[in-house]
Amino acid sequence: MTEEAYKNGQVLLIDKPLTWSSFQVVNKLRWEIRQHFNIKKIKVGHAGTLDPLATGLLIICTGKQTKQIESYQGQVKEYTGTFTLGATTPSYDLETEIDNTFPTAHITEKLIWDTTQQFLGEIQQKPPIFSAIKKDGKRLYELARKGETTEIKERTVTVSKFEITNIDLPEVAFRIICSKGTYIRSMAFDFGKAVHSGAYLSSLRRTKIGNFSVNDALSVEGFIEKLKENSEGTKT
Repeated sequence: MTEEAYKNGQVLLIDKPLTWSSFQVVNKLRWEIRQHFNIKKIKVGHAGTLDPLATGLLIICTGKQTKQIESYQGQVKEYTGTFTLGATTPSYDLETEIDNTFPTAHITEKLIWDTTQQFLGEIQQKPPIFSAIKKDGKRLYELARKGETTEIKERTVTVSKFEITNIDLPEVAFRIICSKGTYIRSMAFDFGKAVHSGAYLSSLRRTKIGNFSVNDALSVEGFIEKLKENSEGTKT
C-alpha cells in the first residue's frame, strides 16, 4: 500500500493487545506510517475505545477515512469475556483492587441463566466512575483516581443478545451483542447485584463491530510487518 493510499483513507482492523490503551495503538500506527513513508503528518484515529484491560477489535481510520469514524462508532458491537462473582471493585474490572466480597453459595446455574433475561432489550445503566466520559470538562476516571465522587446519570442502551457460554464459579463466561455506549463493566456490576451478590469484569474481548470481525484483524506487530513488506515492494 502506498503513502497516497493511507492519505486518501484506509480502514485498518487491529487486534488490540492487553494493557495497551486505544490511544497508544493509534499513536504507534501513526508513528510507523510516518516513519516508513517519511512523512511529517497524517491523520489517524480509532472508532471506539477499548479499555487497556480489554483486547480485540479496533477500527483504525487513516487520512480522509477519519471523517467516517462516527459512522463506525455507532454500529452494533459484540463482546466475549468473563464476570467473576462474589466480589466488586471500584472500577468494575481488574484495574482496581477488590473492595467488597459477597456470598455466592446461593448462586445456581439456573439463577445465572434466568438473570440474563433482565439485561435484554433496552436497559438503563450507569457508566463506571472509572470511564472516559467527560463531566464539567474532566474525564470521570481523573476524578475517580483522585478519590472524588460525582453523580453519574443513567443512560439507555440496547442489548440484543446476552448468552452464558460457560459457568465455572466464580467465573461466568458470556457473549454480548449491544449498542453503542454500552459498558460491559457496568453490566458485570449490575449482574452481580441482580444475583444478590457482587461481580466484576475479569476479562473482555471485542469480537465484532458491525460487519467487521476480529478474525480479520492484524496484531500491531502484524501491521508493522505488512507495512514493511508493502513499502519495500514499492521501492523495488
